[in-house]
Amino acid sequence: MRLLITDPTAVVVDSDDIESLRAEDESGGFGILTGHADLLTVLTVSVVSWRHVDGRQGFCAVRRGVLSVQDGREIAIATREAQRGDDAAALEASVLARFRADAEAERAGRVAAMRLQTQAVRRIVEALRGDGRAEIGR
Repeated sequence: MRLLITDPTAVVVDSDDIESLRAEDESGGFGILTGHADLLTVLTVSVVSWRHVDGRQGFCAVRRGVLSVQDGREIAIATREAQRGDDAAALEASVLARFRADAEAERAGRVAAMRLQTQAVRRIVEALRGDGRAEIGR
């Protein structure tokens, strides 16, 4: 099978001698072998692992992403950020912790932006109402 892992700035993995692959989505871990049915799923922050035909293993930490299987022999992963490594445990310990922290910081930023938008809408509504005599929609 062919495996292609990309992030917005680079092709991280492009290999055509893959025997099997393991990945993780919201429902848990799953495996892919040659002949797998077409599939489209959203990956969690996790380490994707694969085995080459000659027995070598490969690992890549992904910061979420979309995995697709086409024709049972093409696996493509598009992710926001990826880091390839030789040791799954090392990727788990360092890279995934950073990916998770970055994702949490982004979430907190989105929450803060939503609060600011809500406050702005409230202020606009208050300004439109003025002293309480004018109401929106009149």
